[in-house]
Amino acid sequence: MAYQYPVSRPHLSGHELDYVTETIGDGWISSQGPFVGRFEEAFAAYNGSAHGVACSSGTTALTLALRALGVGPGDEVIVPEFTMIASAWAVTYTGATPVFVDCGDDLNIDADLIEEKITPRTKVIMPVHIYGRSCAMAPIMDLAHQYGLRVVEDSAEAHGVKPVADIACFSLFANKIITSGEGGICLTDDAYLAGQMAHLRAMAFTSDHSFLHKKLAYNFRMTAMQAAVALAQTERLDEILAERAKIEARYDAGLAGIDGVTLMPPRDVLWMYDLRATRREELREYLAGHGIETRLFFKPMSRQPMYLEQVWPRLKANTFAEDGFYLPTHTGLTEADQDHITGRVREFYQAR
Repeated sequence: MAYQYPVSRPHLSGHELDYVTETIGDGWISSQGPFVGRFEEAFAAYNGSAHGVACSSGTTALTLALRALGVGPGDEVIVPEFTMIASAWAVTYTGATPVFVDCGDDLNIDADLIEEKITPRTKVIMPVHIYGRSCAMAPIMDLAHQYGLRVVEDSAEAHGVKPVADIACFSLFANKIITSGEGGICLTDDAYLAGQMAHLRAMAFTSDHSFLHKKLAYNFRMTAMQAAVALAQTERLDEILAERAKIEARYDAGLAGIDGVTLMPPRDVLWMYDLRATRREELREYLAGHGIETRLFFKPMSRQPMYLEQVWPRLKANTFAEDGFYLPTHTGLTEADQDHITGRVREFYQAR
């Protein structure tokens, strides 16, 4: 179904076309082109990080981070119950086991519940900044220090939240705050970890490129054309975040006081505008009938078929999954678009 108001839409109004045209004109379209390095440097500098390692997706970014930290079979990685499944899959890809921790009222991992899940096999804590809300990183980093653990931030939905962990991983999928269509990037201040991730993403070639590969690696490289788009988006990141902040404020105002709608806590940066609602499915059907696309909240990890053995009853994550969803959120939305969307929500509850 084609929606008049889709959940997301990339906004490519900077130098994206110019930079992609340059890569094609120069013939540097593979991962060897100069735009990959330019993007890595620009995004790392924006976030105050020493090193950036671009790759093919947010999922592969997480996988590279975990592999660089030596995560493998027999290890455990603490992951939020409430997240996109790629967070858990990255752990499973390494042969390690994801151990799930319930969320708090802000949908992020509840830092107070992490310690009870730490075992001698725990190697990494992976907080996820859900929908642009920063996790409580200070207590998480304190726990990691106390137990000698490493921390990987899943920042797929939180461009603009400055990293504090050993490695932070961002997605550049088309619906993210900034995009390269497909793509991802890892940030770290550790030169060794950066080198390991760069080595692993490019099939672990030896320096002489002799086709001798001493470890299992991946083809997780980003193309120059993707990097060209990502660089242009990075140049506009402050502008994009400012526009999204206005969208958040207008939605807050337009949805305030509607009986049946529960607004969520403020976001550090706006990825998607999430909310909770009674009679959610009826509301979503009503909105769809007026050309407004919506998306459901994530399903808790312990409800996923491959992780059912880890069921933990009475999860907060289950409650949120039952009545949560999000509205169209992208910088192409006009004020009139938002007023139409919030007006339809209000109309639904007033009519019923």
